[in-house]
Amino acid sequence: MMWGNGYNMGAAGWVWPIGLLLLVGIVLLVIWAVRASAGGANRGRRDDSSADSRPRGPSAARQVLDERFAKGELNAEEYRERLKVLGEKAK
Repeated sequence: MMWGNGYNMGAAGWVWPIGLLLLVGIVLLVIWAVRASAGGANRGRRDDSSADSRPRGPSAARQVLDERFAKGELNAEEYRERLKVLGEKAK
């Protein structure tokens, strides 16, 4: 009598790694499902395309233009022309 040490062990030797992979896959699937349903898939991600993350003040180009005008590098006419190009109104 051979109780598990016989010729049948070769066929059963690959069963436990497949079972382990299946278990890991199920755990990962459950984690993904929980995060997706809770909105956690986007947690920590910084995406500038959303409406909430848009800058509230003047654009960066407008700020540079304002600084150059304040320093005297641009006269009033040049300042207004460049504001038109940016599509913004003077303060």
